[in-house]
Amino acid sequence: MLFKQQALLRQKLFLLGSLAIGSLLYLVARVGSLDRLQPLCPIDGRFGPRGQDEIPLRALQFKRGLLHEFRKGNATKEQIRLHNLVQQLPKAIIIGVRKGGTRALLEMLNLHPAVVKASQEIHFFDNDENYAKGIEWYRKKMPFSYPHQITIEKSPAYFITEEVPERIYKMNSSIKLLIIVREPTTRAISDYTQVLEGKERKNKTYYKFEKLAIDPNTCEVNTKYKAVRTSIYTKHLERWLKYFPIEQFHIVDGDRLITEPLPELQLVEKFLNLPPRISQYNLYFNATRGFYCLRFNIVFNKCLAGSKGRIHPEVDTSVITKLRKFFHPFNQKFYQITGRTFNWP
Repeated sequence: MLFKQQALLRQKLFLLGSLAIGSLLYLVARVGSLDRLQPLCPIDGRFGPRGQDEIPLRALQFKRGLLHEFRKGNATKEQIRLHNLVQQLPKAIIIGVRKGGTRALLEMLNLHPAVVKASQEIHFFDNDENYAKGIEWYRKKMPFSYPHQITIEKSPAYFITEEVPERIYKMNSSIKLLIIVREPTTRAISDYTQVLEGKERKNKTYYKFEKLAIDPNTCEVNTKYKAVRTSIYTKHLERWLKYFPIEQFHIVDGDRLITEPLPELQLVEKFLNLPPRISQYNLYFNATRGFYCLRFNIVFNKCLAGSKGRIHPEVDTSVITKLRKFFHPFNQKFYQITGRTFNWP
């Protein structure tokens, strides 16, 4: 009898405990949901007086729910009108450079409540077939956003494609342009590494980096190799400066974005005339990945794809020295034009 009573008591205590834990979890979730949905993020300055043009904080529930449905095309016109959402042309574009950290920069800027990113590279201005489809086709590739949010897209091929500066100028002559760069030799090797991985997945052979980067006939740097050409930043920037003043460009240090992202992001916030919203809370170092990951709130975290941070192959030190010597005068000119100096060898 006593044994049955003890068993019954334990069962009741277990049920009470379960109910208490369930209630606590519900309250935490409810409070978190309300916290995400209710606060407003005032965007000062260019976004109008406080109270008139306030932008709701992009809550996890909204960001991954309603906007996801819009992107899939499942939303009705009434839902779009009700939430006052639009697809607008970008007010800023990350134009390059390839393997400089464009994806990391875009994802990190997306932490800001006034920034909405295009999920995929659109390749509108560098692709003749896409460009022929017209500006409305481009607009429809943009995410839904509030009117006073900034839409940003990134297509790193824009920086090196000859026709792009004029095409973007015709769309918006006052657009803000972001260029993220890394030490040129490191960037070239990273570029090679990505192509090499693609070849290996298809069981194809590929030349060693040294053979591509150095002309075997002259033993000098092979400027016909695309990975080398892309790293001559000043040559490409000079073409852009025929259409846009240097004040419309912001140079991001891609090497620093890896090791110390917050100061770089704060500089971008200032360039885009955004109130400071990204903080150290939003960035945490993942020791396993060796990179900073993103924290949107207490529930939602995100790390970059596993393909980021590939291990570079061993490259002959004499080739690295030759490349750095080759890039040096171009780097000095790049510092002079942009007003930003990097500690590149």
